[in-house]
Amino acid sequence: MKMHTRIAAAALFTLIGVASPAALSQEVRLGDIGRTNLMKEDLSIPGREVIQVRVDFPPGVSAVRHSHPGEELVYVIEGALEYQLDGRAPVTLKAGDVLLIPYGTPHAVKNVGDGNAAELATYIVEKNQPLSALSD
Repeated sequence: MKMHTRIAAAALFTLIGVASPAALSQEVRLGDIGRTNLMKEDLSIPGREVIQVRVDFPPGVSAVRHSHPGEELVYVIEGALEYQLDGRAPVTLKAGDVLLIPYGTPHAVKNVGDGNAAELATYIVEKNQPLSALSD
């Protein structure tokens, strides 16, 4: 992976993990991927929180391999996204499809359609942890 792409990805994942309530419902754009922060709330389970974002992928754009400190529930809003989770065959989801990405599972995502693709990502994660970590 090109160094500037890796640096941009690291910066994006840093921004994802530090979204404050004031930043919610605002779009964060780094490179070609857009993220709209929708919600961040504590859960009734001590030390856990839920974070929800909309992620937009232009055609051919990928999110680099990464993982999360908790579960990610994906709902594809539009387009076609290919998910590559470690230990599984790649799967392509279309609008209306859902996917559970288990705690800590490295994965990558790519828009494999001709138009924009978007997902609603809901994270149930440990508090005070970076939301994403790059994986080799």
